[in-house]
Amino acid sequence: MQTSEQDAPQGAEQQAHQETALSRGRIALAIVALSMGGFAIGVTEFGIMGLLQEAVADLDITIPQGGHLVSAYALGVVVGGPVLALFAAKRERRAFALMLLGVFALGHVASFLAPNYQTMLAARFISGLPHGAYFGVAALMAAQMAGPTRRAKAISAVLAGLAVANVIGVPVVTSIGQIFGWRWMFAIVLVLALATMIAVRAFAPRQVPAAGASMRGELKGLRNRRLWVGVALAVVGFSGMFALYSYISPVMTDVAGLDAQYLPFVVGLYGVGMVIGNFLGGWATDKSVLGTVIIAMSLVAVFLFAFGLSAGALIPALLFMVLVAVTSSMLSPSMQTHLIDTAPNAPNAAASIHHSAFNGANALGAILGAQVIAWDWGLRAPSIVGGVGAVIGVLIALYAVKLTRDEEFRRRN
Repeated sequence: MQTSEQDAPQGAEQQAHQETALSRGRIALAIVALSMGGFAIGVTEFGIMGLLQEAVADLDITIPQGGHLVSAYALGVVVGGPVLALFAAKRERRAFALMLLGVFALGHVASFLAPNYQTMLAARFISGLPHGAYFGVAALMAAQMAGPTRRAKAISAVLAGLAVANVIGVPVVTSIGQIFGWRWMFAIVLVLALATMIAVRAFAPRQVPAAGASMRGELKGLRNRRLWVGVALAVVGFSGMFALYSYISPVMTDVAGLDAQYLPFVVGLYGVGMVIGNFLGGWATDKSVLGTVIIAMSLVAVFLFAFGLSAGALIPALLFMVLVAVTSSMLSPSMQTHLIDTAPNAPNAAASIHHSAFNGANALGAILGAQVIAWDWGLRAPSIVGGVGAVIGVLIALYAVKLTRDEEFRRRN
């Protein structure tokens, strides 16, 4: 009997340990499932850039017009992110994520079948609508599962799907698109979206919103200067990276002298930089949110200028391209966390607005790049313009630090 009494606590302890291990395993699987959605989104968002020349030839348009295929998707994200996030306020998060993935899938059916340039622009816009809201709800789900001390790492794990897409998915669809036709990218993304829906339904737990959550509460929570300064920071600061990457295909072939068959290697290399930067950003953000933003954005500015000046030589161009990828991707988890912090009463809208801002930067960068190319400033010009945007972003980040310190002072007093 004595032995039984001693063994009972040990058995209970072992059972509790197994339940904890199972819970951690379930969390890991859920985060991987959510990250799969980021992978699919990354393939469609960045894959079009590696296939820009094929799209231009197929649709019989100019390179600046081809850049608008990037901008149309990005504008869909800008519009859809905050609007759809408001509807998430009182909805169970897993079901809402599945609905968004369904819309994303339908947009890619329309893109694959689009008969002309105008229809393709509309299909790209529709495909972008659920992007920001999906990342927003996925980030909130991951942060809640991981807890407050590991939230930035959990968010960076979800965002890692976007980065890994540039290592694996984008080079693969670029190769397939060059061989079989660029539209097959949309079919591949459709399959990825459907697989993500299955995985999220199987592994992600249900999450009900906080008590008292409402669309009105989310709207009230957006009345925050720090939030909108953060949005401006993301739009301006990130635009430099997109001014470079939107035209990476013609820059590498026409300026750096790379054979077009090696473009999948280039976008894969960029993706490696994104993966490294994403995890560095998650680690650094858990130590200092805005400190990470300032350091990373300052480095983005330096490396964009360096790329523009050295793009005529292949090796330096590749080196500075990767460094832009690393430093710009460090901004993703830090900016996501900062925007959530600025609007604690509007978590869904704040989380999704990050991706609207990110894609506002995508649209702005692509449009600015198209304009300076149309002005015959050359294919190096977009990265120089992007460097200027990153410098402005640093100044906005310093102002964000001031606002944060002022708010903390008011709370203490």
